[in-house]
Amino acid sequence: EPVSNGNLPPGFDPSTCRSVYVGNVHPNVTESLLIEVFQGSGPVERCKLIRKEKSSFGFVDYYDRRSAALAIMTLHGRHIYGQAIKVNWAYASTQREDTSGHFHIFVGDLSSEVNDATLYACFSTYPSCSDARVMWDNKTGRSRGYGFVSFRNQQRKLKLL
Repeated sequence: EPVSNGNLPPGFDPSTCRSVYVGNVHPNVTESLLIEVFQGSGPVERCKLIRKEKSSFGFVDYYDRRSAALAIMTLHGRHIYGQAIKVNWAYASTQREDTSGHFHIFVGDLSSEVNDATLYACFSTYPSCSDARVMWDNKTGRSRGYGFVSFRNQQRKLKLL
């Protein structure tokens, strides 16, 4: 089973997901080439490539979850036209709650292994905890060592051990 190599929303359940996100795709890559590369992990249902000037991205949908998991484990970091692609579970950003009106705290000195779900789990004992986000460096794909936790209600004291 693949370990997340990036941000996943709290509560995201990859056990039902059959789609993968493919990032950092070289501009010369075509949908047919992506299908060719990704069908090595299992039969591809469909592929969608979104073209950007410098680095495109896309989504590959499999017929089964196991093929998607295998693609994440075997294709993340693979070079296509000299550029390492990023492969992770695909999820809709609408799976996150809108926290624009919530209260936020800064959390620093985070280990590089901490992702959104881990950070959220640390604060989920507070009923008003609504979201947690670790900040990532887009160029290196590594954690910046800090993040933000959102709460639906302002609490007078946040006691941490």
